[in-house]
Order: sequence, then structure tokens, then C-alpha cells
Amino acid sequence: MSLMKKLLGLGVVAGLALGLTACDAPTEPNTGGAGEAQDITNVGISMPTRELERWINDGAQLQKLLQDAGYTAELQYAENDPDTQISQIQNLIAGGSQVLVVAAIDGSVLAPVLQDAKDKGITVIAYDRLINDTPNVDYYATFDNQKVGTLQGEYIVDQLDLENQAGPFYLEPFAGSPDDNNAKFFFSGAWDVLKPYVDEGKLVVASGKAPKSNDDWASIGIQDWESSGAQSEMENRLATFYTDKKVDVVLSPNDSLAQGIAEALASSGYTPGPDYPLLTGQDADKASVINILAGKQSMTVWKDTRLLGQQVFNMIEALKSGAQVEVNDTESYDNGVKVVPSYLLPPEVVVKDTVQEKLIDSGFLKASDVGL
Repeated sequence: MSLMKKLLGLGVVAGLALGLTACDAPTEPNTGGAGEAQDITNVGISMPTRELERWINDGAQLQKLLQDAGYTAELQYAENDPDTQISQIQNLIAGGSQVLVVAAIDGSVLAPVLQDAKDKGITVIAYDRLINDTPNVDYYATFDNQKVGTLQGEYIVDQLDLENQAGPFYLEPFAGSPDDNNAKFFFSGAWDVLKPYVDEGKLVVASGKAPKSNDDWASIGIQDWESSGAQSEMENRLATFYTDKKVDVVLSPNDSLAQGIAEALASSGYTPGPDYPLLTGQDADKASVINILAGKQSMTVWKDTRLLGQQVFNMIEALKSGAQVEVNDTESYDNGVKVVPSYLLPPEVVVKDTVQEKLIDSGFLKASDVGL
């Protein structure tokens, strides 16, 4: 069965060919006005790194969609170096790209190179990560990033039954890379849910690393989303603050951090079972799905990046034909210069009991990828 048929059969998506409608998006789709048809044949794709599984998948899928439709699609990976990404975007511009799809490493440093793109009439689509401090980003396609964090926070509240239990439960929160605009939304979504319980004393952060507000999220951020950074930080917290107690829950914003945290828990003597800490994640990476099945991670927030690639492809097709470019949020994503018209897709929680249904049956992962 083809991927498209699988998705349609599961009710995950309807009408992918002409546009997606996010069921949890904040507003109804708003396409604005249609433009004139553009002779678009060349699309440049700039992805941040091959170090994370999801970016490899994202880049390859979007490139294939474009190439299958007859576009020239050059794909570049900048290996988490902002200067390399700037240089690669310059090369894509020089190579004749008429649309740039950019998943920024540091969304605050691209303004000069995107001015170059604008001067050449190139349309810029920010992919999953907002590009800040420039008027020269035309559209933004992503998931509802605030919702990602909300789902993680709500999962913790439900699993600990914080409405009814007195606690205290020991929580250690983590945040993503300080230079990634999405990390702010992930943390804010979770902290809006969890901070009232921290203030009440039901959740206690023994390390003291509990941001006083959402704006302080970067103080617990792990640079470049590195698993090793999260592992080292968690090992330090456990060795310093948990010599006479056990951690009950770790808020990890994504799977790469969760994998490092799981390693730190294992090296400190924590083993899967009833007393193992709750550990959140995001992305449905193979390694983390394996950990979920083994009881080393509690959940992941799944963002079906196939739908994100399809939505960006739809945007490019609309630009080419002169049709309206579909967006469903024109309020949330202010990049410091403008509110960028955005399309938000809905994330969803995956736990051990739903891995088969959501990830395997949909074709997102193969059973053999995760030992099933």
C-alpha cells in the first residue's frame, strides 16, 4: 500500500494534494490573496544537521517530493554551524534557486543573506523553525510548537495524578537549544502546565533549575540539542542533588535530549520498572521508540514530518500556479519585524501501547526499525 493510501486510510490527512487542515490549529485556514503564476523550477533546501535523524528524513522527503514533480531540488546540510548555513544559502541563491526552504540553525543571523534572496525575488519559506529579525521570510510551516509542550506537561500531570496527589514529586526540567526559536515554545507550553504545581509544592525541582518564568527558559537550555550535553547535565544533577532521593520525572523537550538523559539515569542505577522516572520526548526517533518499548522513556510527541514536507510542497505548488498559499495562523509567530503567515500542523502523543498503531501501521517507521 502506498504511503498516501496508508495516511488516508488512517484518517491522518485529507486532501493532501491541495492543502492540509490542522485540526488543532488556532484559526481556520486563511490563504490571503492569490498571486501571479511564477515560473518556479529550482528549489533550494537548507537543513541544519545530519546529526539528528529527523532532519535527514525531512530533507530527503521534501527533496523527493519536489524531484518527483519535476523540480530541481538541491539539499544542503550545515552540520549545526550557522556560518556554514549562511554560505550554503548563498550558494543556493547563486545556483538559481527561486524558492528557499530553510530550517534555521540560528534563526537570528540569517537577515543579511535573506536580504540577498529578496533582492533576487526569491520566496523564503521557514521550515519548522522560525527565522527572526527580518522581513524577508514569506511563509512559515511548522507544527503547533506550543501544543508540543502542552502535551508533555499534560502527560506528566495525568501520570502523576497531580490534581489528586499531594506529592511532593521530584522534577528536573530541561529545555532545548537557546538559539532555536522553537525551544521557547516547547518549554512555554509545558511550563504553563507544570509551574502551578511547582509553585504549589507538588512538584519540587531539587536542583533549583526551575525557571521563574517562561522567559527564562534558555537558562536550562542544552546547546545544539546534543544528547551528550543532556547526559552530562543530568549526571551532574543526580550526583549533586539526588544522593538521598530519587527523581520522579524529567521534562525533556525532545528525543535527542531524552536519549542522553536515559543514559544518565542508567549510569546512576535507575532501571525500567514501576519506580523509573517519567521521561518525556518529541520526534519519534527510532532510538527513543526503542527506549519507549523498553521502558526507558515514557512518551514522545510525534510530529509526522511527512505532512510538514507535503505542506511545504503544497505552498511551492501554489506559488508556481498563482493559487492562494494556505496558512492557518496569522497571529502567533512574530519574528521581531513581522508576523509571519504560518501553517501549523497538530502533534500527538505516542506511548508504548500506541507505537504499533500510530508509528508502524501508518508507515512512519518499520517494525524492524524498533525491534517489533
